[in-house]
Amino acid sequence: MASRHIARSIVLQSLYEWDFYQKKSEIFSVLERNMQEFGGGFDEQDFARALTKGVIDNLEKLDGVITTSAPERPIDQLSIIDRNVLRIGLFELLYEDTSQVPPKVAINEAIELAKSFGGPSSGKFVNGVLGAIYNEMPHEEEAPKPQEDKIEELSEEVK
Repeated sequence: MASRHIARSIVLQSLYEWDFYQKKSEIFSVLERNMQEFGGGFDEQDFARALTKGVIDNLEKLDGVITTSAPERPIDQLSIIDRNVLRIGLFELLYEDTSQVPPKVAINEAIELAKSFGGPSSGKFVNGVLGAIYNEMPHEEEAPKPQEDKIEELSEEVK
């Protein structure tokens, strides 16, 4: 299993625990504990920390995009796994450098996390939400936009 996939799995487990306990625990202490327990010295610990920080720092914006992209499923009614898989996938899709994490890799990784940790329909749900958002994004043939503009534009288009 690739190290970045392991990192994403540990980030998901950490976000799950943090979310389950109503965000009362310190997310980075949870992450560090989980990296020690489940990571076995994997070489992408900095990636896991950066991914976690990115999700936490942009939580409200990510949740806003999820809310507007899947209005039939309110964010607080999503399973904790689905909610956090979407947060990770969206962060990578909207904020990560596409030369480091291409959009289709971000979507595929999120789908795999959903299939591995979620319910029977989690993979399809995550695919549908992230696929719809990806289809609304400007692609290579269009002029690139700052990432911040992408989130605001997507939120407005889905309304």
